[in-house]
Amino acid sequence: MDTATEQRSDHVLMLAVRDGELDALGELFERHHGPLFGFLVKLTGQRSAAEDIAQTVFQRMLKYRHTYRDDGSFSAWMYHLARRCAADHFRKTNAAPHATDPADLQEHADERPHAGDHATARDDHALLHTALARLDRDDREVLLLSRFQELSFAEIAGILECSVGAAKVRAHRALGELRNIYVRLQQQRSA
Repeated sequence: MDTATEQRSDHVLMLAVRDGELDALGELFERHHGPLFGFLVKLTGQRSAAEDIAQTVFQRMLKYRHTYRDDGSFSAWMYHLARRCAADHFRKTNAAPHATDPADLQEHADERPHAGDHATARDDHALLHTALARLDRDDREVLLLSRFQELSFAEIAGILECSVGAAKVRAHRALGELRNIYVRLQQQRSA
């Protein structure tokens, strides 16, 4: 691969795909498959479903490449497609997302060991992921997009097809619900 290809942004690569340079999709796949898969595992609670949906997302990127706009954000467009693909998956299988196995979340977590409090931190981390898994899918989705995927609220609003203010309110309420679930889990653990 030449240096020019390595330095192209996601946006430039997707414009190239849109214009018929289909090999550029391979670079986008290499860059985004891992984070997209992690997002989908957390969203669906199923590793096999997440892998299937991730593959479908990249297939749809190719199929609907003509819909990518110059003014768009590649990440926001990709997560919008992912959201649609996940909804289609659950509609086809007539199933709701499963509670995420904390072991799957742990595998995709960005964990850094702490000296003295490592065991407590690990327990708290697992408790947080259990709380996240207990959120309803819409709340989990907005938190994953804002906190884990670090998208802007403008990008999230585009993905969720709502106003920026509504995206912020949804994220705030979801964070409050996550906090409530987390506190209840802590109390149950202490009892």
